[in-house]
Amino acid sequence: MAKKMEGVKKAAILLIALGPDIASQVLKLLPENIIQQVTYEIANTEFVSPEERDYVLEEFVHMATARQYVLDGGIEYAKNLLHKALGSQRAKEIIDMLHQIQQRERPFAIARKADPQQLYNLLINEHPQTVALVMCYLQPEKAALVLSSFPEEMQADIAERIGTINRTSPAIISKIEKIMENKLSNILDTNTEAVGGVKALVDILNSVDRTTEKNILSDLETKQPELADEVRANLFTFEDIVSLDRASIQRVLREVDNQDLVMALKGASEEVANVIFDNLSKRAAEMLQEDLRFLGPVRLSQVEEAQQRIVAIIRRLDEIGEIIIGRGEQDSIIV
Repeated sequence: MAKKMEGVKKAAILLIALGPDIASQVLKLLPENIIQQVTYEIANTEFVSPEERDYVLEEFVHMATARQYVLDGGIEYAKNLLHKALGSQRAKEIIDMLHQIQQRERPFAIARKADPQQLYNLLINEHPQTVALVMCYLQPEKAALVLSSFPEEMQADIAERIGTINRTSPAIISKIEKIMENKLSNILDTNTEAVGGVKALVDILNSVDRTTEKNILSDLETKQPELADEVRANLFTFEDIVSLDRASIQRVLREVDNQDLVMALKGASEEVANVIFDNLSKRAAEMLQEDLRFLGPVRLSQVEEAQQRIVAIIRRLDEIGEIIIGRGEQDSIIV
């Protein structure tokens, strides 16, 4: 039944129904991890029944309408109007879903709108744990600029704390909000949610300049080598190969074992596969496509391991300067 679909599935169906032009514009506004989940779901959705499509579109319209009602006159106003329009049961379902979405909305909205220099001035005298928690809620690009502004000896400490945060209690969030409220007004209230962790640190490091990244990773290798390894493994993903220039891709392919390439492409997007084929000779591309056709079902873990081995080659070639992985704006290339 459509009512039992998960949120990602609903999002995928909604974007399919909206069409590629509108869907592409919507995807640009979503967080990277959500984009990956939704696009994977779209890629694996072969058929959408009219019932599923209509239900998702109807629910989307109801949710958007409910949000507007809340903005116009509050939750009770929204309940009354939805009750008249949809009946008590459906109105309750829509309001409950709206509550769940509001509870997941991230705090520190004003901090996310603030200038990076203002944020740095605000956080420079705070405890590194406080800084780490606040930065977990910032856009990765903004957090990268703020992190790069800190002295080198503080950068690694803050990065380590971001990478090791798992969950934060309401009491801690409340305390941080009170500190921030002394300097920024009207900080949003929040409920418990997962913040930080390796993904948050990777998003930030992917936007900092190369010097800052190396400084942080070097320090992490000394203090927490396992965390450093996990961060390195996620800094550049297999799908990111499309961001490399043709010469770099061809250099990487010369190092890659053919079996690893076949296995890695088994779980790759069409865009990645096309980039690989375009950077091989016609004969090599045909042989690779033939190998893929004859490759039967494989475990996801096997695909991920093959992709990670290729990523390791890319990282190594980047480290020794034979290829260049694009970094933050501060990591300029001199020709």
